[in-house]
Amino acid sequence: MTMEKLKKQGREVLTKRVTLEPVKVLWKQGEVENEQMLLERRSRQISLVASSPVVMKTTSEQQASVLLDYGTEIHGGIRILVWGEGTGKGAKVRVRFGESASEAMAKIGGEDNATNDHARRDLVTEVGMMSMNPIGETGFRFVRLDLLEETTLALKAVTAELVYKDVPYRGSFRSSDDLLNKIWETGAYTVHLNMQEYIWDGIKRDRLVWVGDMHPETLTIRSVFGADDAVERSLDFIREETPLPGWMNTMAAYSMWYVIIVYDWFLYTGHLDWVKTQADYLKGLSDQLSEHIDSEGKDTVTQGRFLDWPSNDNPVVTDAGVQAIHYLAADSLEKLFEALGEKEYAERCAEDKKRLVRYETDYQEAKQAAALLVLAGLKDADKVNEELLQKNGAAGMSTFMGYYILAARAAAGDYTGCLESIREYWGGMLKLGATTFWEDFDVEWMKNAAPIDRLPEEGEVDVHKTYGRYCYQGYRHSFCHGWASGATAWMSEYVLGVKILEPGCKKVKITPHLGDLDWVEGTYPTPLGEIHIRAEKTAEGTRVCINAPEGVTVTE
Repeated sequence: MTMEKLKKQGREVLTKRVTLEPVKVLWKQGEVENEQMLLERRSRQISLVASSPVVMKTTSEQQASVLLDYGTEIHGGIRILVWGEGTGKGAKVRVRFGESASEAMAKIGGEDNATNDHARRDLVTEVGMMSMNPIGETGFRFVRLDLLEETTLALKAVTAELVYKDVPYRGSFRSSDDLLNKIWETGAYTVHLNMQEYIWDGIKRDRLVWVGDMHPETLTIRSVFGADDAVERSLDFIREETPLPGWMNTMAAYSMWYVIIVYDWFLYTGHLDWVKTQADYLKGLSDQLSEHIDSEGKDTVTQGRFLDWPSNDNPVVTDAGVQAIHYLAADSLEKLFEALGEKEYAERCAEDKKRLVRYETDYQEAKQAAALLVLAGLKDADKVNEELLQKNGAAGMSTFMGYYILAARAAAGDYTGCLESIREYWGGMLKLGATTFWEDFDVEWMKNAAPIDRLPEEGEVDVHKTYGRYCYQGYRHSFCHGWASGATAWMSEYVLGVKILEPGCKKVKITPHLGDLDWVEGTYPTPLGEIHIRAEKTAEGTRVCINAPEGVTVTE
């Protein structure tokens, strides 16, 4: 069979592989010789004659082991190149992947909660003489290799193989603050790793299409990559997988987020024909949501009343957040039905919004719920920011809701405060050695914490093992999670200052907000090309230069 026939028979996936050598040997035990050769770039082909092999020898007294650091979080696996092994029958090797150095050292289960859920990070394989074994596919930065048998192993290389979607970075961001630049890039990279055939929440776990998680991800995708086809593919997938009256991902709140994403994506792309393929489902979901508003205007869904994990134990706060999400969904549905020419449905959604406004919510001290209520227009931005959102900087933020807290503070004009919180919160993860942004984070975790790129010393806190809540306790906690990318989207939208006014980005408003920055420049991708923006402070005020592609009307 020819390659052309196979391509027609199968489905081509736009991915590439990049081979990476480790940058450090963090730890070893037993008889391990010449391990620094693992850091050298060597040919990815085994040969008959060994040249400067890395020798591992396990004896009855001690197992031979090494811990490798590949320098950055990647999605993929490893390839072990073996010249020879002492048994002549193959040797058993344990491979442990880790997003932190300590996770790569942890056994499955126990109090540490290390897991093989979704993608195996702990496995035993057999290598043979002159073998080039590919092993695993997960999210990792660190790999521990254990020679399990009493034998000798001569290694040429243990390379990582990064598997990623080969798409260009059309968006960019550069400012007078190098830390913010790095945060923007890290958020973009986090989402890029999760842009596989579908949009995943995380590359280690869960590797699923979680619709709520997708909203911050899609905001980042459009700011960095433009109209990537994986977004519509993922939304089509989850719609087909969730026949009504079911809720997406078994959560009513995530069905609401689906509606919000569909509208935001339509506003960005202008893909009305695609929206038409969603129309029947949108009508059914609109009927379903409308039925879950009581006489007082309260959202009454019972299945999947979810805001975010830090709020999950407080039903009052969750109710406030879900009320806001329902309002935002009704607003998105109204605009979608107007675009589809469904006047009756649009009018019903407008009435639903009026009903939802009547119910008084209590967000207490939860910044997440308060922010969503501001964005829904149900609470005053200036008042909420002064009373709650700006207090104690990044304290009380969450990775999922980070974008919305920043957006609500921006609605109050608190741009400098937003930048300070970005530095504190997302910069806090970077200070702990992060190369991608995490599923969960609290600035309080930084106290006496060891960075994740080395093993904790006595008296230091192992951040990965110690923290994480609810479904992601301990080492189950994902350190590359798409919903944590919100700072990237926010900086493109609010610091560069891009607001889409008409579907397809045919009309945009550009008003850069520098806060405490001296200057900012970057590109914002649209379906018609990239908008180039530069803004800098001068003695006369802020000078803004904009270059937009043909077909994009810019207002300031």
